[in-house]
Amino acid sequence: MLRNGVKKLTLETSSAAIGFTSLLSAPDFLHYSRDHRSVYKVLEACRLSSDYKAASAIHARIFKLGYGTYPSLVASLVSTYLQCDRHLLARKLLDQVFRLDFNVVIVNLVIEHLMGLGEYDFAKKCFHKTPVRDVITWNLMIGGYVRNARFEEALSFFREMLDSNVEPDKFTFASVMTGCARLGAINHALWVHRLMTEKEIELNPILSSALIDMYSKCGRIQTAKEVFNSADHSDVSVWNAMINGLAAHGLPFDAIAVFSKMEVETIFPDSITFIGILTACSHSGLVEEGRKYFNLMSSRYSIEPQIEHYGVMVDLFGRAGLLEEAYAVIEAMPVEPDVVIWRALLSACRIYQKPKLGEVAIANMSRLRSGDYVLLSNMYCSMKRWESAEGVRELMKKKGIRKIRGRSWIELGGVIHRFKAGDRSHPETEGLYKVLDGLIRRTKLEGFLPQTDLVLMDISEEEKEGNLNHHSEKLALAYGILKTSPGREIMISKNLRICHDCHNWIKLVSKLLIRVIIVRDRIRFHQFEGGSCSCEDYW
Repeated sequence: MLRNGVKKLTLETSSAAIGFTSLLSAPDFLHYSRDHRSVYKVLEACRLSSDYKAASAIHARIFKLGYGTYPSLVASLVSTYLQCDRHLLARKLLDQVFRLDFNVVIVNLVIEHLMGLGEYDFAKKCFHKTPVRDVITWNLMIGGYVRNARFEEALSFFREMLDSNVEPDKFTFASVMTGCARLGAINHALWVHRLMTEKEIELNPILSSALIDMYSKCGRIQTAKEVFNSADHSDVSVWNAMINGLAAHGLPFDAIAVFSKMEVETIFPDSITFIGILTACSHSGLVEEGRKYFNLMSSRYSIEPQIEHYGVMVDLFGRAGLLEEAYAVIEAMPVEPDVVIWRALLSACRIYQKPKLGEVAIANMSRLRSGDYVLLSNMYCSMKRWESAEGVRELMKKKGIRKIRGRSWIELGGVIHRFKAGDRSHPETEGLYKVLDGLIRRTKLEGFLPQTDLVLMDISEEEKEGNLNHHSEKLALAYGILKTSPGREIMISKNLRICHDCHNWIKLVSKLLIRVIIVRDRIRFHQFEGGSCSCEDYW
């Protein structure tokens, strides 16, 4: 179908095809020529290595061999050209998909593969060129944006879909609810649920699980329980969603009660169930209960622990300060520990000031992220080992690694307001800083002392205090107080773990203002009320 439309594009790449044969032996190249899956593998290698010459050679071969209509190859080739900074070629290639007889099935598959490769901008270009869009086209865009963590764009596409003549289906709502859950946007969540009811979308286990997950992640655990109680309990995924929701809210005994009810109703747990129940124990320091359920997996249910289960056990012991036990779990694992497990150990080493074991964790991590360097640096700083900390920071500079900035957001009236640490870009900055400064003065009068030892830099106390005062969650809270009426619940989401200073400060603010303040950080929920937190200061 596409073969006649590629003559002009392939002319400039055909000369490179000769050079490509030198990369492979003749029999190997013949093998790749016969099998499009093998061609795809070679093309993916080109994409990952940004090898334009080899990719252009493969481009010529793809169309010569009649593979030009294979969506996976088209999408991979587009992505490869983008990686090689050949945007014009990528656009030309997409144009060819639409130049000949239009086929919505092929276009949908191209969009799906582009989304899978993270090329959502080009998937969007492909979508806008599409003259006919079916429900699958819309679902691929919405679901693709959700999988690429572009949640607001997913919701925007959903609204656009509602304005079109295409009716959303169960798959649409499952994706949209996941987007609402990741954003923690309760107003959007309520709107989506109401719309689903109006359109008489029948609940199945996937939608029931998505609803429970959405309300849990939007801070409405009671509503999630109500959905769970009215749902069909025959599928394990519904139970898993409830257990994981309770775990994130620091309600381990509720999670254990749900697990016990599963046993009564003879619903067999799976590996995901145990990740949830172990996480619930980890978030609340229930070490013995964690051991019990970890052993129960294999002894009663014949479920072999996977790397994720070992990771939660390392986290459980690490949070509880049992670092030797955490390390013993790693040494006894039947599989190679991954970077997530070493990261959990490193985090515990920072909290409990175990630099030698922290260095062991770092040495075993093949792919270091900025947060790993920061954890190591912070561990040295907390022990006043400024030279070691500076050495880590210098290494970060050499490698061009930047610390991930704290970001918080709050949804008000269906609009999401985002803040970074020290942010002054918001249109109502003056008003929110006035509220924040007033709260800081008031909490100091009540005896609050900023925990300047948490600012792990060799700077003055005054500078440290200023740094703490402008953390992103404090800015988001100040804005929430500015824009809402007294007594109204405020919910904030944060991309990182909440620090101890903000945690203690928000506890006091909740008491002074008589407000319920919910903060969803990277790990769990914190519900502040009357001067205390639902996590009981263990997170």
